[in-house]
Amino acid sequence: MPTAKICGLTTEASLDAAIAHGASHVGFVFFPRSPRDIDPDRAAALIARTPPRVAKVGVFVDPDDALLTRAVAAGVDTIQLHGSETPERVAAVRARYALPVWRAVAVRTREDLGAAAKYRGAADLILYDAKPPRGADLPGGLGLRFDWRLLQGHVHPLPWALSGGLDAASVGEAVQVTGATLLDVSSGVELSPGVKDVDKIAAFLQSVARS
Repeated sequence: MPTAKICGLTTEASLDAAIAHGASHVGFVFFPRSPRDIDPDRAAALIARTPPRVAKVGVFVDPDDALLTRAVAAGVDTIQLHGSETPERVAAVRARYALPVWRAVAVRTREDLGAAAKYRGAADLILYDAKPPRGADLPGGLGLRFDWRLLQGHVHPLPWALSGGLDAASVGEAVQVTGATLLDVSSGVELSPGVKDVDKIAAFLQSVARS
C-alpha cells in the first residue's frame, strides 16, 4: 500500500490531521524564502506531538551545518535536500548526522532522470519533483507536475518517492502510472501557499489509502 508525506506543516491542527489520517511522514521546511518556512524551535514543539511511528523530515535548500544541527536537535530524523547539493555534500551530511538523507531531483524530461544516478551511495532516497520554471524563487512546492509517464520503465538507482502536482484527485493516477509507493504533497493540501487545510489533508490521505 502506498504511503504519504504531508510536507510544509506549521500548525498543530495540520500536523494532527496528517497523523490522524495515516501519514507515514511529516515534513518541516527550513528555508526562509518559502511560505512554509518554520523556525527550528517551533518545529521542535510540533515534533514533540508526533508519534515515533511517523518520520519527521526536515526539508532544506543548500543549508549550512548550523541550520542542519539546529533542526536535528529539534527532532528531525530524516534530511531532505532540495537545492544544488552535490553528491559529495549529500554524503557529508549523511555521514555527519547519521540520518537518512533524501535528495530531490527536478524533472522535466527523461534526461533529467539521469541525475539520480549520481547520488547512488550518497543518498538513501531520490525524490522526483517537477522542475520549476526558470527564475522561480522556490525549487519545489509550486503545485507543478511533470509527465509521470517518464518514470515508466526507468531503472531507479535508489529507493524513490514522487512529488509535484499531487492532490486527492490525482494521486490515484500517479500511483497507477508510476508505481510510486511514497507520495509527497504540500501545495495540493493547501488553501493558499503555506496555509494547510485539514479537510484536504484527510482527503489526500484517504485517496492514497485507496490507491
